[in-house]
Amino acid sequence: MESKKAQKALDYFFGGYNCAQSVFAAFHEEMGLGEAEALRLASSMGGGVGGLREVCGAFTGMSLVMGALRGYDTPDDPEAKKDHYARIQALGARFSDAYGTLICRDLLASHGIMPSPAPAERTPDYYRDRPCARYVAACAEWAEQALTTA
Repeated sequence: MESKKAQKALDYFFGGYNCAQSVFAAFHEEMGLGEAEALRLASSMGGGVGGLREVCGAFTGMSLVMGALRGYDTPDDPEAKKDHYARIQALGARFSDAYGTLICRDLLASHGIMPSPAPAERTPDYYRDRPCARYVAACAEWAEQALTTA
């Protein structure tokens, strides 16, 4: 059963938004952001950061949520930085354990999709063939869980 945030993130994703936008915008109210503002802030992170196919956009969106809601904001608090990085690293390990990697191009290639830096047209085939929806749902759910226990 998917969480409410996972479903909200999937609604954004199936509405045409990138993976990072979908996860990040699912938490816009908690972050005190308007929906459009949240979508703009995360827009560069899709496609493994601007289509570079590096770190998965869903994971990046989740990391942005964690930073906005549980991050540190002073440079002279090394414990807060250490604790925050540990939370992100634990989420990264969970993602890698579940899916084998954090790297967008490898996630796509493992499903026979040759990554391209150009955004793909959002067609029924796109949604059928891409594994991205599962990453979006998982990252939104894991962020929701982490925020309730942090």
